[in-house]
Amino acid sequence: MTNHSTWTALRNPVFRQLWIASVISGTCVAAHDGAATWMMNKLTGSPFFISLMSTVASLSFFLFTLPAGVLADKVDRQKLVCTVNLCLAAAALGLAVLGWLHLLNPYLILVCVFIIGVGFAFNAPAWTSIVPQVVSDVELPSAATLSGLQLNISGIIGPALSGLLVPFAGAKFVFAVNAACFLVVVLATRQWKQPTVMQRLPSESFFHSFGTVIGYVRSAPRFQGVLARNFLFALFISVIPALMPVMGLKVLHFNSSNLGLLFTSMGAGSVVGAVFVIPWLRIRLSPNSVTLSANLLIVLAYALMALVRQPEAFFVVAALAGVGWTLSASELWVAAQRAMPIWARGRLNATFITISQGAMVLGGVIWGFAASIAGVSYTLLGAAVLFLASLLLTARLFDRQLLNAL
Repeated sequence: MTNHSTWTALRNPVFRQLWIASVISGTCVAAHDGAATWMMNKLTGSPFFISLMSTVASLSFFLFTLPAGVLADKVDRQKLVCTVNLCLAAAALGLAVLGWLHLLNPYLILVCVFIIGVGFAFNAPAWTSIVPQVVSDVELPSAATLSGLQLNISGIIGPALSGLLVPFAGAKFVFAVNAACFLVVVLATRQWKQPTVMQRLPSESFFHSFGTVIGYVRSAPRFQGVLARNFLFALFISVIPALMPVMGLKVLHFNSSNLGLLFTSMGAGSVVGAVFVIPWLRIRLSPNSVTLSANLLIVLAYALMALVRQPEAFFVVAALAGVGWTLSASELWVAAQRAMPIWARGRLNATFITISQGAMVLGGVIWGFAASIAGVSYTLLGAAVLFLASLLLTARLFDRQLLNAL
């Protein structure tokens, strides 16, 4: 395997163990999301409520990720990840119990989605900060791709698993399985031995740490460029979680199995992108060119989503969207990691995620509201046009800055 190979980081036994655990848990999370979406559609036929699920999840990230990043730089990240995943297991189990007691309603589902999102918000900065601590700089691009690939493998198996289990065992059973899978992450993380003692900043107060983040970002133009590109990307990629379920359920009239297959198709496209496309492009193109090409592919996918009405063809379009999402997100994440100092990696990862999730919240509200007024198809076409315009307008402003960061 060369250094451009997708699989390079898996030669690292510590990363390999954590990655396998994250694949198992991510698969259960993807199945959980599919079951929750189906339950929401069953309880209310509102496209706005369905799109609001992704918005509420992003809102929890937006509100809590930055405090979680400060915490990740001040406490033992290993213990933090274990504690958070135990809380996530309890939350998923609680959702299952509420379902078995027939107490679920649309608003309660949104509350549960928000609470679980808070758990993920506290987990994300610590987890993403552990990865660069485990792998070498040479292995970092592979680790970034594999982290995305983990989500994509989960995105293939999880929705299909949900589509299989929901009709036979019910959404509540899927929620309970997800709770058990969080414990797998706890077991894998507890077995990892931290190779070095992390740097601490005991004299810096919790709230003063926020000022440190702001001060660093203001003095780091390369990191500013990455954040700007990340915001625009997240604003427009939020179309997928906000509108693709609405398109499948309300326009194409999918059942639970076909809805699972829709997300499986997107995950399959993401895996193809991670395994075959990213290594090929990284050898031949600059990171900035890879990112731009990926965004143009997403624009094309949005336009096709608005026009395609055959289920099989729509699955192919979803796969194209998955390829574009994986390519762009992977390159942006590598750029961010290389622009961060080790001593503030938790907080700056949190800043990166907060910017992304803030844009996802804003985008989810915009696209969901637009779809309820103008319809899903016209909203998808509008998103494609606006995304293309943003790429053309910002290329001159950010291309050179992002290229330096990469």
